[in-house]
Formats: sequence, structure tokens, C-alpha cells
Amino acid sequence: MVHVSAPLSAPFSLVSSAPRGRRRASLLPKLARRRSIMASLGDDPIREWILTEGKATQITRISPIGGGCINHASRYDTDSGSFFVKTNRRIGPSMFEAEALGLSAMYATQSICVPMPFKVGPLPTGGSFIIMEFIEFGPSRGSQSVLGRKLAEMHQAGKSSKGFGFDIDNTIGSTPQINSWSSDWIEFFSEHRLGYQLKLALNQYGDSAIYEKGQRLMKNLQPLFEGVAIEPCLLHGDLWSGNISSDKNGDPVILDPACYYGHNEAEFGMSWCAGFGGSFYSSYFEVMPKQPGFEKRRDLYMLYHYLNHYNLFGSGYRSSAMSIIDDYLRMLQV
Repeated sequence: MVHVSAPLSAPFSLVSSAPRGRRRASLLPKLARRRSIMASLGDDPIREWILTEGKATQITRISPIGGGCINHASRYDTDSGSFFVKTNRRIGPSMFEAEALGLSAMYATQSICVPMPFKVGPLPTGGSFIIMEFIEFGPSRGSQSVLGRKLAEMHQAGKSSKGFGFDIDNTIGSTPQINSWSSDWIEFFSEHRLGYQLKLALNQYGDSAIYEKGQRLMKNLQPLFEGVAIEPCLLHGDLWSGNISSDKNGDPVILDPACYYGHNEAEFGMSWCAGFGGSFYSSYFEVMPKQPGFEKRRDLYMLYHYLNHYNLFGSGYRSSAMSIIDDYLRMLQV
């Protein structure tokens, strides 16, 4: 489970163990220093939260953390533990609000380790921030077998009575991801996943060829799902190697989600750059049994992410996306 590094439940106290006659006098400098600190925090909501609701009295170090291309990440060390902070100077709080909702939903399943979100807000100079639990990573990504089992447990525990979607739209990379609720998975995936990306490719590149072929595929997906019972499962949504790690005890950790409730197999759409091995799938399917036609649908879920990479990073991903579409059109004879 998640190892909380900051004891947020412990109340901040100014009470001294000095005798009563000296206690009040000893409190005065502390109170004055506290007021001075609070007066200077108005322009820094990150420090303000850490030094109030975060129960810290001192930030001892701020260290940059690499790895992201969209946001700036830092570790804040305090006398109350460490916090992980991400900022974005261009985008308002909505992106981080969606991330926090996703992290909270995954955390609530009590299955796989994810960082607990604490605070989201705007920055005074523009942009936004999110403060969350800092998890000390271990030296490796941990056990593939344990990752597969824990991920399956999250899918098993995270269900929705609303259907397929999420309570808020979010982003996949920096691409908007539409999560409007639907009772029909094929309709949801066609419209809000494949259809949205195909329209982006048409508008951004004028790529009518991939758009028209993609539209034909979207209208003929039903045969790929014959005999399959699809439940809305809570998905991480962007599970590639950069979003998978392990804590110092070796337990798997997943982060930077693009959550929604969908077909559990859609979670493997980024498997082409996630490094999932045989032990991962064996352990996963022990908890969430493999459904008929799984192999036929694997590339369909990869297609969404290849299209997104095409729209984000350019033509280097077009051939992979087009190849998948052509293969399905031949398979389905449409």
C-alpha cells in the first residue's frame, strides 16, 4: 500500500513542555515567527499549504526532479516529511484537478500504490500546481508478476455504476481526453477515443486518408467484441514504462494517470512501450480472466495511442497507426 511520508493527521502544536510560568514567554517568539512566515506566504500558495495544512514549520530543501516534458516537478523536504510538487506555468488548474481525481479514485481501491494528492490550485503568475505524497522510489521497476496482479486488483475493485467515462475530462499527454459518460463501450471508444484522434489528424495534418479509413473501422467494430462481457473498470489510462516504478520496498507504483472507466483490456494500449512480459500477463489473468478474442483486440487499443502519438509528435507514428487500421479493415472485410 501507499507509504505516506508526511504525517498530515498529526496536529501542529505550539505547546511547550516548559513549566507554566515560562511557557507563555517561550511561545511569544514562536508566535511572532509564525505570523511573519504567514504574512510572506501570500504569493506562494505551495509554501503556504505546506506550512499550514501540510503541518510543516520549515522547508529544508527544494530539489528539481526530471522526467517530465509537460510539467516541472520538484521534491519539497520539510521537518514534517517530503512532498512531491508539479507546476505548469501555462495551463490552469483543470489539468491537475483531473489528475488528482484520478489518483484519488485509484487510491480508493486500496490495491496498487499511487501517490495521494493533497492540493491543487492556481499560481499567482499564471498556471497551476499540484501537491502530492512523495514516494521514495526503489532501484528498479519491481516485479512484473506483482505489477500484473496489483493492476488486475485495481480493475476488479474500481467499478462504476454510471457506465464508461469519468466525472471529468482529462488529458492523454497534452491531448484532451473526452470522458462523457456512455452506457455502450463500443460507442464510447469509437467516438471519444478513435474518433477524436482521427479528427485531430484531419484538422492538424489534413490527413483525409487515415481519417476516412479510420471512420470505416469505427463503424464496424462490433464483430471484435462478440461474446465479450464488458464491465466499466477503473483504468490508469496511460500506462507506459515512464509511469511505472516501485517504492523502496519493491512494491509497484503507478503515477501520472489519464483515468477513466473502460474495458480493462484498454489498459494495455501502451504495451508497445511499457515492457509487459509473460509473468505480468499470467498474474493479471489469474485475477481478471482473459476474455474471448483478446488477441484480436490488442492492436485496436494500441491504435488509440499510436494516433495520439501521431498527433503529438508527428509523422513518425503515422505508418504504425495506418498499418493497424488496414489490418483490421482486411480482417473485418469492410
